[in-house]
Amino acid sequence: MRLVVIFEDTPAMAEVRRRLEPAHLEYLRANVGEILIGGGLRSEPGGAYTGGLWVFEAASKERARQLIEGDPYFIAEPRPYELRVWGKALPELKAIL
Repeated sequence: MRLVVIFEDTPAMAEVRRRLEPAHLEYLRANVGEILIGGGLRSEPGGAYTGGLWVFEAASKERARQLIEGDPYFIAEPRPYELRVWGKALPELKAIL
């Protein structure tokens, strides 16, 4: 099942990002089979982070929630998120970024 999550940063996230980025990136690497793409969102190039986005290939929404809530960023600062099932257009084409 393909899913996407959009995170909304809280005021505390700038410090959490600074402190826990290595652990967060290692978590993404360890789960690359299910978290296919991840990254921070900004309002403009070079601006402060305002949130994040992940694309999953996970067995269920519950599994995606487990991955979200097991991330060092989320453990340190639970931030609001929206989890949605995603139906990619042209599913026969592989998405490469």
